[in-house]
Amino acid sequence: AIQNPRSRRRRSATLYVIEADIRGHAPEARLATRKKLSAPIVEALKPWFEKQLSLISSGSTLATDIRYALSHWAGLTRFLEDGRLELDTNPVENAIRPVALTRKNALFAGHEVGAQNWALLASIVATCKLNNLDPVAYIAKTLQAILDGHPQSRIDELMPWSFVAASSLAA
Repeated sequence: AIQNPRSRRRRSATLYVIEADIRGHAPEARLATRKKLSAPIVEALKPWFEKQLSLISSGSTLATDIRYALSHWAGLTRFLEDGRLELDTNPVENAIRPVALTRKNALFAGHEVGAQNWALLASIVATCKLNNLDPVAYIAKTLQAILDGHPQSRIDELMPWSFVAASSLAA
């Protein structure tokens, strides 16, 4: 018999509660919590999916969806291996929504290079926001570091997720 759908929803909801609790913590802390609390929930999901495939019509939409999830299992569970990753793409989608809503503006940038520059800047701003940085402060300090001769071999230090800013959006 197919397991109670409410039970599955509760487990999925539990994953989102765990994520809400650890959001904003250091990647190492997020990963430790996920290994302790989220991994058992996710590990129980795969055999459940496999069992359901034997119980439902192979041509059903649900079977197609389950096969899709199983074929992408490594990607779906990657968040359990890296504390920097999110459970799903919702935070990224929310961050780029303002960009998507105004992307038509880029069509009228006057030139392809102008549109590319607009897209680059929008990406930097969205990445700063995801990392709780003030985009203006980040860009100013990064440009100053480049002008001061920051070595290209250490470019990773200038990435928003590595950047230490005096002021952040969280402050």
